[in-house]
Amino acid sequence: MLVLAGLACLGYVGYQIWGTNIGAHRAYDSERARIKQSWNSSTGPGETSAPDGTASAGHGTLVPGDAIGLISIPAIGVDQVPILQGVGLGVLARGVGHYPGTAGPGAVGNFAVAGHRITHGEPFANLLKMQPGDKIIVQTRTTVFTYQLDQAPRSLTVEETAGWVIDPVPGHPNQRPTRKLITLTTCQDLFHSPDRSVGFGHLVSTRTK
Repeated sequence: MLVLAGLACLGYVGYQIWGTNIGAHRAYDSERARIKQSWNSSTGPGETSAPDGTASAGHGTLVPGDAIGLISIPAIGVDQVPILQGVGLGVLARGVGHYPGTAGPGAVGNFAVAGHRITHGEPFANLLKMQPGDKIIVQTRTTVFTYQLDQAPRSLTVEETAGWVIDPVPGHPNQRPTRKLITLTTCQDLFHSPDRSVGFGHLVSTRTK
């Protein structure tokens, strides 16, 4: 019985590692195709125009699961993974999640996102290998925003309750933002962990498609 129980556990772990990835990559492909198709229509998903002309996530209208754009991180092999509103388990099984209440792509403030390191497509599997200077590319319907990593995720570990990392100015909740920042978060350990690895970066270029 112990052997059978052990095999069952191994099977479950195997499904979590490989089985969920298969389903997630199919979901990624479907979301990516839907996003690109919508970009060919008059209104992109979840994208509105901010006062400064940059793309904003439009927090007043987006609901969990709504598409915001696509993210690529060439240094670690992330290629056009869907960015969806929210950071719940259902959302993170379909792409990278955008923290509600944080800035939209290219906007002043902190565009904060989360992704799995293992299982469910594991888009941030290699996030801890990122180096300062690595580029993060975020596409919306009309614009390509390129961010540059300032602080590597491997150098900062916080508890999952550390909300300061997604403040408009991380660590300074009462300070008015003036810069266009990005925050990347993922589990510090490969399996479930209460700790999060966090990387910070800033916008270096904006290009209209």
